[in-house]
Amino acid sequence: MGCEVVDAAGRRVRLPALPSRIISLVPSITETLFALGLEERLVAVTRFCTEPSAGVAAKARVGGQKDPDLKKIQSLQPDLVVANMEENRREDVDALEAMAIAVYTTYPRTVEQGIAMVGELGSLTGTEGRASAIAASLEAVYREVSQEVRGQRRLRVFCPIWRRPYMSINRDTYIHDVLRTCGGENIFAASHHRYPKISLAEVADLKPEIILLPDEPYPFHPRHLADFQPFAGFIPALATGRVHCVDGKLLSWYGPRIGESLRTLRALFLG
Repeated sequence: MGCEVVDAAGRRVRLPALPSRIISLVPSITETLFALGLEERLVAVTRFCTEPSAGVAAKARVGGQKDPDLKKIQSLQPDLVVANMEENRREDVDALEAMAIAVYTTYPRTVEQGIAMVGELGSLTGTEGRASAIAASLEAVYREVSQEVRGQRRLRVFCPIWRRPYMSINRDTYIHDVLRTCGGENIFAASHHRYPKISLAEVADLKPEIILLPDEPYPFHPRHLADFQPFAGFIPALATGRVHCVDGKLLSWYGPRIGESLRTLRALFLG
């Protein structure tokens, strides 16, 4: 049975039948499709799709998010490609549609939207039962953590996503909402840029109480703590030792790992 849906880009996506040959252009989407039991129907992924490691090892690779091999995608004859408005380029989506390939574009910018996306993909692929079960478990954790932080003082958090130059995130990002949900106050929330370039002097002026250094998209490492040493007397997080190198997937991957992300990050904020 087919369906017609409107995706996050406002495009009408028509599937004449349940998709049997799916390509994912987003790492977190790939993980979600595996969680939905679609391993046999997933024919290709990007070179950055790493989870689940055993599952993706056997899949064809079609380039990266920003440079997909469109000819290879076409040759694989997919009946559905899943993309993301931010991680993938509009011109590539347009090119795939010009090849008469159905492309469903996602764009979750909050935790709630990341949970809802699981259900959307379930409806699109005929895996509603499994999707509902996964979403229900994630919603339970979301409610639990949201209740726990309600009325509590929020800790000021600095979370860079890049180095040289240092860049962070404003309130219109998925990472911001993860931090907010877990009880954090993103110190660059009010920036006019989604991913503002900032200096560590600005960070010192904003006095974060927690610093999170994720290993993606930039591979932050404990050695990068040296960058902050000139400001050691001005940043509370340095004085209290609340600088944490974390798995970047906890902050930026939506889908089935949301529950683990919220619990892990909330524990860091409490600790």
